[in-house]
Amino acid sequence: MKKVALITGASSGMGKSTANVLHSQGYTVYGAARRTDEMNDLKAKGMGVVSLDLTNDASILEAVNTILNIEGRIDILVNNAGYGSYGAVEDVPLDEARRQFEVNLFGMARLTQLILPTMRNQKSGRIVNISSMGGKIYTPLGAWYHATKHAVEGWSDCLRLELKEFGIDVVVVEPGGIKTPWGEIAAENLKRTSSTGAYATFANKVAANFKKTYSGNQLTDVDTLGQTIAQAATDKKPKTRYVKGYMAKPAIVIRKWFGDKVYDKIIMGQMK
Repeated sequence: MKKVALITGASSGMGKSTANVLHSQGYTVYGAARRTDEMNDLKAKGMGVVSLDLTNDASILEAVNTILNIEGRIDILVNNAGYGSYGAVEDVPLDEARRQFEVNLFGMARLTQLILPTMRNQKSGRIVNISSMGGKIYTPLGAWYHATKHAVEGWSDCLRLELKEFGIDVVVVEPGGIKTPWGEIAAENLKRTSSTGAYATFANKVAANFKKTYSGNQLTDVDTLGQTIAQAATDKKPKTRYVKGYMAKPAIVIRKWFGDKVYDKIIMGQMK
């Protein structure tokens, strides 16, 4: 019996790449996203496609039930969907802050809750949560984004411990800078939120830095992360965390071993 994998955020980027890798390895793959038309290429290759809005409980429930009604099982859950909401804390409306948590944490949590009974009955399963190097470090004007990713880290650690007795693994992937639209979207969110007013000068510098970094050639190819996420989903003895991508390991090490003040100077020095 083929193992069944559900991947959120599969309409583009790391999610789509992971879907292709797992499909090529013989898994039954379902891609989930709001924009189902952007997964037609996955459908053409024989993969399943389900509509999923992580801010809508009915949508989450329908997606899970659709797969379970067809396959009867879900063996791998890759919680990949997410986005970066940037802006000064004073400027970001709390409704947007709540939406950032709904997409990046609570939607993931609800989806996991609905799938866990099946995995427990199977006495096996793998949950791969896509965090970020941003779950271990921080960048200017990204308070709400980093808050969600730090939360994903702690949430995943606790979940790993409570699911151990059921044979369910919980793994975290911490990508660095990847060639995806993420940086451009974060920059536009930042400019829309804080490009005028008290934080305008700083915000425009940070947004320009985002665009410079994400338009350069130093970023890691998205398929490299697809391979890493697939590895995290299928390793017989998975690591707790997989760190991959431009600047991920150096940034995490600098913050961890040199402390916050040194890290602050380095990160702020890039915004001049």
